[in-house]
Amino acid sequence: MTGTPETPEHAHDDETYGPATDDVAERLAALGDDEAEQRARVLRAGLEDYELDDEDAALLEDWSGAEEEAPARRPAPVLAVVGRPNVGKSTLVNRILGRREAVVEDVPGVTRDRVSYRATWNGRNFTLVDTGGWEYDAKGINARVAEQAELAVERADAVLLVLDTTVGVTAADEAIVKMLRRVKKPVVLVANKVDSPALEVEATYLWSLGMGEPHPVSALHGRGAADALDAAVAALPEFSAVGGTEITGGPRRVALIGRPNVGKSSLLNRLAGTERVVVDPLAGTTRDPVDEIVELGGKPWRFIDTAGIRRRVHMQQGADFYASLRTQAALERAEVAVVLLAADEVLSEQDVRILQMAVDSGRALVLAFNKWDLVDEDRRYYLEKEIDRDLAHVAWAPRVNVSARTGWHKDKLVPALETALESWDTRIPTGRLNAFLGEIVAAHPHPVRGGKQPRILFGTQASSRPPKFVLFTSGFLEPGYRRFITRRLRETFGFRGTPIEVSMRVREKRARRR
Repeated sequence: MTGTPETPEHAHDDETYGPATDDVAERLAALGDDEAEQRARVLRAGLEDYELDDEDAALLEDWSGAEEEAPARRPAPVLAVVGRPNVGKSTLVNRILGRREAVVEDVPGVTRDRVSYRATWNGRNFTLVDTGGWEYDAKGINARVAEQAELAVERADAVLLVLDTTVGVTAADEAIVKMLRRVKKPVVLVANKVDSPALEVEATYLWSLGMGEPHPVSALHGRGAADALDAAVAALPEFSAVGGTEITGGPRRVALIGRPNVGKSSLLNRLAGTERVVVDPLAGTTRDPVDEIVELGGKPWRFIDTAGIRRRVHMQQGADFYASLRTQAALERAEVAVVLLAADEVLSEQDVRILQMAVDSGRALVLAFNKWDLVDEDRRYYLEKEIDRDLAHVAWAPRVNVSARTGWHKDKLVPALETALESWDTRIPTGRLNAFLGEIVAAHPHPVRGGKQPRILFGTQASSRPPKFVLFTSGFLEPGYRRFITRRLRETFGFRGTPIEVSMRVREKRARRR
């Protein structure tokens, strides 16, 4: 894959090289797979003259892999944790999980949505649902938090009722007990904040509620948590009686990310067809990532609603700081990120930063411009200008214009997601990749620098999800030339909706034995 040293010396970026004089895609289509693979074997054999380490040798092996679709199975039982605000529900959830998963702060009302976690105790698998504080006379956002808690109870097989032993039984606690009696679900009573043996006496007064034996627990220190959990697991059925079949691993994972109050929770509610998460004009309503299986385009998707990413994460305190960390963790476990942007507002520096975070995470990417029903003709003109100026680095990402409030164009989201994920999973055969590189380099060779012209000896796709390519070269390839190759990869093979990475490994020839 050598070229003549006649490329202009000023060729520094990808635009300088321009389009090829011939259509590489048509040439590759005419090239048979057998012929392409034969060329690749010849090129690979030529690398024996160069110094290669074990990692290089491993990259030269053909890679293939496909995940098998997991079968459907009966769902695990569901245990909901309920109680009034600030009794320690999320702390108890973290204690049961054995890790800091739920956002915790020493103020009431931190948890707002019902958040599900997979848990295991003594070999029993179950779903643990953390809920916001339930109040019978709540108003505003607190009323919607209480509604989510009631929904969690209705869709649970058993309930863990948490009370504060240091405070005793309040009117709110009695109201919760009345609500639980109506739903007729098994209830395990937890007397939390029993941090010393002297407080165990206070826990006995909770017998008066008529909900059975109170289990004294210190969620903060772990005291008595095992006994309470034994009782809760014993109350659970073998399989959930409130859910249908569960598809494990099948649904593709989609993270909804963006700055606060851009409409992530509203979009999830619209897609799910129900009030799955709390929505309020107050910015930063969502704290914990919320997973929900949504049926779209005839198949299930696992959507993850996340907390809004604020401008300066390191300067945040308390719940907002940990909520931002949970958002980044949710992005890492997703396969595709849907970045929501407010179409009726000017694109901000924070929007660009969030987009870059999604690209750096290596996830497939879809841009969703929300609140499109509020955009007039003048705003559309300026929005296109802003996109050309600020989002040129993600021009390869599919764009969808939606309205979470009305549901307008929500069906356009599925084709965009499928396109991005297909590109994210794509693997180019080694033979076709090297035929492509040969065509590109022949038409636009690397410029000569210092009397030398680096050659591309061989290329291979090291991995997918996202696609990563490694070029073995005889010298350093300039960043502009690597960007040129990246651009031509997109033009020839698509890769719409996924970041791709092109790296190089400079190898020197072995010294000849005399």
